Amino acid sequence: MVTSAVNNRIRSVDILRGIVMVIMALDHTRDYFSNFHNNPTNLTVASMGMFLTRWITHYCAPVFVFLAGTSAFLSLSKKNNKKEASLFLLKRGIWLLILEFTVVRFGWMFNMDYTQTVVQVIWAIGWSMIFLSALIYLPFRGILAVGLVMIFGHNLLDMIQTEADTPSGALWYFIHQSGFIQYNGNSSVFVIYPIIPWIGVMATGYCFGSILQQDERTRNKQLYLLGGTTILFFLIIRATKLYGDPAPWEPQENFSRTVLSFINCEKYPPSLLYLLMTLGPAILIMPLLEKMSGAAGRFFIVFGRVPMFYYILHIYLVHAMALVWCVMQGLPADYFTDGNMIFAPKQGWGYELPVVYMVWILAILLLYVPCRWFMYIKLNHKKWWLSYI
Repeated sequence: MVTSAVNNRIRSVDILRGIVMVIMALDHTRDYFSNFHNNPTNLTVASMGMFLTRWITHYCAPVFVFLAGTSAFLSLSKKNNKKEASLFLLKRGIWLLILEFTVVRFGWMFNMDYTQTVVQVIWAIGWSMIFLSALIYLPFRGILAVGLVMIFGHNLLDMIQTEADTPSGALWYFIHQSGFIQYNGNSSVFVIYPIIPWIGVMATGYCFGSILQQDERTRNKQLYLLGGTTILFFLIIRATKLYGDPAPWEPQENFSRTVLSFINCEKYPPSLLYLLMTLGPAILIMPLLEKMSGAAGRFFIVFGRVPMFYYILHIYLVHAMALVWCVMQGLPADYFTDGNMIFAPKQGWGYELPVVYMVWILAILLLYVPCRWFMYIKLNHKKWWLSYI
């Protein structure tokens, strides 16, 4: 039943999304369980293993947002009423913003202390959908132009750096500059995901959906061309050091570390080169993923079909695993309930990468059954509210 249902869709979209969802859990497992409390992409202190553990998860957010736009195109192209499609995107976007500050926030923090608030990827997706609900009234080329201009041009905004102590400065943090916004004394909002260029990533992903409606041979040819060209753009622009990332690569003590510097691009906000580096390979492998069959394909499809359900569930699971493991060792529970301590160094807590990877694998296995159950629910029941989870 699962196979026949999935075959009516573009398999590679579900498989690719499932892969990045699984990789995403690795990053968050590292957040809660690692004993490494420096920047994992800081080449002056990070090992190659730690760097690559963090770097591979860079693919998650861009692919997740990009495919959210693609899925919107494929879903909404079936609707003849553009107003209805726009209203759905608007309501979905608002719903995601509500989830970010309630269900998702509690999963990260396990407390109701709103003196500390973080806006992350669900926030960015929510706003991107709200803007996309307006953009779909533009001609197709207009939507594509908006997306590409944001992606290729937003690093010109890097020269605008403000302080968040004024309303206009705080607004700019939400638009393009990551950082802390202090208010009411000790209260703060940590803006990790400003909405530019994520709006452009989703808009471009929306237009990308038109490629997937072509016949398989034409589609694969265009995917190989687009993915390869995107990678080539990354290599050329990155090599020049002229534009596209606030931190140019630098020669290191050996070739392998120099390669790490070359691929070490800025995520907050995502630079042009960061987006080219991640979206290019993702697009390039889609024809291969379309042919992935057997257990591996079915495994990733499960997660790819229920991305929001998985996203929320995996945060609660990994956080709860850390809390329970911590208490079983006789360590304070507030290590994982006090917002000031959750991601800070903690005495007697933290593990090397092998343990992090084992916990990650265990978490994925535990997530598979409920995600598979919910996938069947979505396949067999067409309730309106299921499209919001």
